[in-house]
Amino acid sequence: MADPQDRTAWLRQARFGLFVHVGLYSTLARHEWVMSNERIGVEEYQRYADFFDPDRFDARTIARAARQAGMGYAVLTAKHHEGFALFDTHLSDFSSMAACGRDLVAEFVAACREEGLKVGLYYSLIDWHHPDFTIDHQHPLRDHPDAAALDAGRDISRYRTFLHGQVRELLTGYGPIDYLFYDFTYPWQKDGWAGKGPQDWDSDGLLAMTRDLQPGVVVNDRLGIPGDVVTPEQYQPAASPGQDGPTLVWEVCHTMNGSWGYDRDNQAFKPPDLLVRMLVETVAAGGTMLLNVGPDGRGALTAQDAASLRALAEWMSLHRQSVVGAGAADFRRTHGVVMTQRADRLYLHLLHWPLKHLHLADLGGRVAFARFLHDGSQVRTRSSGAPRAGENYQLAHITPGEQPPGTLTIELPVVRPDVAVPVIELFLRQSPPG
Repeated sequence: MADPQDRTAWLRQARFGLFVHVGLYSTLARHEWVMSNERIGVEEYQRYADFFDPDRFDARTIARAARQAGMGYAVLTAKHHEGFALFDTHLSDFSSMAACGRDLVAEFVAACREEGLKVGLYYSLIDWHHPDFTIDHQHPLRDHPDAAALDAGRDISRYRTFLHGQVRELLTGYGPIDYLFYDFTYPWQKDGWAGKGPQDWDSDGLLAMTRDLQPGVVVNDRLGIPGDVVTPEQYQPAASPGQDGPTLVWEVCHTMNGSWGYDRDNQAFKPPDLLVRMLVETVAAGGTMLLNVGPDGRGALTAQDAASLRALAEWMSLHRQSVVGAGAADFRRTHGVVMTQRADRLYLHLLHWPLKHLHLADLGGRVAFARFLHDGSQVRTRSSGAPRAGENYQLAHITPGEQPPGTLTIELPVVRPDVAVPVIELFLRQSPPG
């Protein structure tokens, strides 16, 4: 078995990945939880498979957009909670192969490898389509007047065998898989229904099988037992989730507009500069960001998602080194500045633009050279507020006041660089002065 730190080394290096949510729900275009949200029964929902035709799903286009955006890996929903598999499963005919003759997982895996991306697959532990998946407080039939009778005779152990069988298919049919994103465990009770916990999935056995079949695969934390990586979603952690205990490898998962699957009428898209700020704040806290796109009912990237990825690509083409291979900095954070660090390079992401001067504690005498990352132009600095030769400090009324010892002062132009988030790269001296 590979050491966990070795398994996650590539993830900690990449810092940025693409999540791709495609499924039968994409055709309905009303959120990936539409089956549950609208209490749609299996018979009615299954008929939509007759109209599933992702003729514009182009895995190469998606993988290339991810690579160009500076992402190092991509994760596809092999099966979401609706139970519709995007791979050639021999355990069910509720699949893309049966519906349209295409194994989208195979296409995606090949495209990622061609583009040099690590390959990730999402697999839902939940399956609202399966006849033995017992009704709970997430299930579409939870409010049905005959829910108890409909639940009678369902056998979670038979479903568990099916679940393990499909995971085995994914881990034996597509070559090396770098990341397996399980989703999700909910053992609490609600509205009189029990949830589902590790015993329902046999999480220990499932993880053991996963490790046996793919020893190097990274596994997330949603089996309800410890995994390799912690996966908060839809909020921005201010620090590592393990700051008060062991240091954890973590990955924050975000949507473009609050919906993972295609939601036609949801136009609350995050602007590109916000996405950049979220990314650098994640890296500065020691994490990785997995950013989602939800291709439409024909499998194509939406215009908004594609535009956001292009904007990220433009920024990352100039500032990649402040994210990829970088992590939390060893210096105190300054208001309005997000710091990342890679070896002897410190990166200052300026979230707001100060007038002429930026003062940084504890960095006086520590910087050999400073430059803007977008164009490589020098940025002048001085330590502890000391005047440069030739400056007339008799004009105290127009001169910045002296800063505390050990302060680095950076001199900025009045006009902000025309990039989503300006970045200053500081070349650190090998050892501090003294």
